[in-house]
Amino acid sequence: MNQSFYIGAVGAHQQLRRLNVHADNIANVNTFGFKADRSRFTALMYQNFQGVEDELPMGVGARLLMTTTDFSQGAVSTTNRPLDYMIEGDGFFGLADLTTGEVTLTRCGAFYKAPYQRPSQELDEEGQPLVDENGDPLMETVWCLSDGDGRFVLSRQGSLIEVDDVTEELPIGIFDYSNYDGMVQLTDTRYLPVDKNGELWVGSGSLVRGVLEMSNADLAEELSKVIESQRAYGLALKMVQTSDEIETTINGLRN
Repeated sequence: MNQSFYIGAVGAHQQLRRLNVHADNIANVNTFGFKADRSRFTALMYQNFQGVEDELPMGVGARLLMTTTDFSQGAVSTTNRPLDYMIEGDGFFGLADLTTGEVTLTRCGAFYKAPYQRPSQELDEEGQPLVDENGDPLMETVWCLSDGDGRFVLSRQGSLIEVDDVTEELPIGIFDYSNYDGMVQLTDTRYLPVDKNGELWVGSGSLVRGVLEMSNADLAEELSKVIESQRAYGLALKMVQTSDEIETTINGLRN
C-alpha cells in the first residue's frame, strides 16, 4: 500500500516539473529566436534488485529524465529594420562579452548599434600611435553591432563588426556545431556550447536581412500538453487520496 503513495507523490511532482517546461514555452511564444524545450520521461525500475546486503526496492512510476531543446527553425517575421537578420538554415550568431570574455550563441538577430572604445588608429608624424598627456594610447569611439545587452556580434573572422552605414549589409558570422545536445541555456535565446558539442565551424545557413526568426513554440501544442499534465497531476493526487482512504479504513478495522 505504501508503494501507491510513492507512485502518486512522484507522479504529481514530475507533472509539476513538466508544467514548468510548457509554461516557459508559452511565456516565450512571441520571443524572437526562442527554441522550445521538450520533456523526456523515463520509467523507474519495475522489479527488485539484489543489493549487497538486501534487496533494493523497485522504483515508483516514471520521472522527468531531462528536457531537450528543439532547434528547428521558427516562422519568419518581416520587420524591414536594416539591423535585423535571420539565419535561414543551420547555425547561430556569435555574441562576445568583452567584460567576461565569454562567447555565446543565439538565433535572435535583433541587433543594434553600440559604442565601443578602442585605441586610435591615427598615427603621429613618426608613424607611432597617438597618446594622451599621460602617455596612454589615445582612445576613440566607434559604433559596433551589438545585441543591445552589452554583447557584441562577431564577424565571420571572429572580430567586432563596425557599423558605419546601416544601409549596407554587414559581414555577420554564422557559426555551428555538429551536435547541439547538452548546450547550456543561459537566457531565453542565448546558449553556451560545451565540450560534447564538438568543434566550431562555419555554419551552412544564409543571412536574410530585414526579417527575424520567431519562436518555434507552437501555442496550440503547448496548451494541449498543459491540459494533459493537469489531468495527470490530478490523477496522481487522486491515487494518493484513495490510498489514504484505504489505509484509514484498514486502521479503523483493526480497532
